[in-house]
Amino acid sequence: MSAPHAPALSVRGATKRFGAVVALDDVSIEARRGEVLALLGDNGAGKSTLIKCVSGVYRLDAGSVEIDGSPIDPGSPAAARALGIETVYQDLALFDNLDPAANFYAGREMTVPRWLPRGLRLVRRRAMVDTTAGVLRRLEVGLPDVGTAVGLMSGGQRQAIAVARAAAFATNVVILDEPTAALGVRESRHVLDLILRLRNEGHAVIVVSHAMDHVMEIADRAVVMRRGRVVGEVVPRSETRQQIVSLIVGGDG
Repeated sequence: MSAPHAPALSVRGATKRFGAVVALDDVSIEARRGEVLALLGDNGAGKSTLIKCVSGVYRLDAGSVEIDGSPIDPGSPAAARALGIETVYQDLALFDNLDPAANFYAGREMTVPRWLPRGLRLVRRRAMVDTTAGVLRRLEVGLPDVGTAVGLMSGGQRQAIAVARAAAFATNVVILDEPTAALGVRESRHVLDLILRLRNEGHAVIVVSHAMDHVMEIADRAVVMRRGRVVGEVVPRSETRQQIVSLIVGGDG
C-alpha cells in the first residue's frame, strides 16, 4: 500500500460532453490517502459528473484515471468497485427490507464451496453477520439491533450503514455524495465523525457537499469547480467561509 498522503486517485485532463454541453472541461484532481478532499461548486458545476466518471457510471471522452500512479479503466460500476473505488450516492442504494449484513453483501455474498457455480453455493450468513458487526464496531457505528431491517432505522443510521459498507470494501477511495443532506444536527455529527474515522484509517475520502460548515470542519483540501472546470484549490482551515463561497460563485473575493 502507498504511504499516507500519497495520491490514491488521480484524474488528469478529464473531459466529458453530453451533446453540445461540456460537463467536464480538462479537469484534474488528486485524492490522497489519509485525507478528506471536498468537491465544491454550485449545481451544474460538474461535481456529480466527475464522480460518476470515476465510479464507472460514465466514460470519459478524454483524460485518464489513475490508482497509485497506474492507469485504470473504471468502465462500469462493478469495474470501479473491483478497483477499490466505493461510492455512496444520496439515495444510499440500500434494500429497506434487508438487515445491515444483507445490505453489506448484496451481490457479493460469502458462499461455499467455491468450486460450485455461484447459484449452487451455500450463503455463509453467520460469517457475513459477524464481519458486518466487526466493521460497525471498528467504525463506532451504533445500531440498536444488527438484525433490524434498515427501512426501520433513522436517516442517520441508514447513512452510517451505507458509509460503513463502502469503507468495508474500498481499498483505495471512498466517495460520498452529500452525506449529511436531509439529516438533523445530531445525525450529521455522527456521520461527520464516521468520515473522520475513515480518514484516520488511511482511506482517501472524497466528499461532495453544499454544507459549508461541514466542509470547513472535516476537509483537508477542497477543489472548487465552476461550469465544468476546476477554478481553485484551497485548504478550508486556512480560508474564511466567505472566501470559499466567493470562489464557488465567481465573485471577486
